[in-house]
Amino acid sequence: PMGSERMEMRKRQMSTTQETPGAAPAQHSAGNRGSNACCFCWCCCCSCSCLTVRNQDEERTRTSHELQAESIPNCEESPAPTLEEVNAWAQSFDKLMLTPAGRNAFREFLRTEFSEENMLFWMACEELKQESNKSVIEEKARLIYEDYISILSPKEVSLDSRVREVINRNMLEPSQHTFDDAQLQIYTLMHRDSYPRFMNSAIYKDLLRSLSEKSIEA
Repeated sequence: PMGSERMEMRKRQMSTTQETPGAAPAQHSAGNRGSNACCFCWCCCCSCSCLTVRNQDEERTRTSHELQAESIPNCEESPAPTLEEVNAWAQSFDKLMLTPAGRNAFREFLRTEFSEENMLFWMACEELKQESNKSVIEEKARLIYEDYISILSPKEVSLDSRVREVINRNMLEPSQHTFDDAQLQIYTLMHRDSYPRFMNSAIYKDLLRSLSEKSIEA
């Protein structure tokens, strides 16, 4: 009896398959759609559409940041430093930051410590101070805020809450001096934290040795 029932069930299944020949292609088509759907949902519905829109927005944002990054020079234009200048860098941080060659060498060192944003922020503030056009000042202040002050930025610099409050007030009406307190705090941070390590770094020692050898040969 059990065998008869199984045979009957198989006949019914075969009969059903023959009556609906389009069933298999439909399943195959559905499988193809499933493979193209994103991994977060089981169908190509609104979830995938939302993800597509979000990915396009992220791509546009990333492109904007890349364009801004490309506008930042790898280094300031400056003649090669002399032996006297490099020796002077060891005398004080102020003398190091006074010349483009000193800032370039220090910036190269900061890049190895993943803290180049400190120098970039300081340089952006210096550039802002040279502006006199109100609309240009407002635009540059906005970019500085987005790039270095916003907690959402990967280049955010380390500032205390008091300085951040000052900046937020100043941003209501930006000026050349909107970031003065923040710039001073970052300058002090580089002086106390990074400058001593720079003086003991291979970057500084190799440059000093190279210039010393050239001086002896001359």
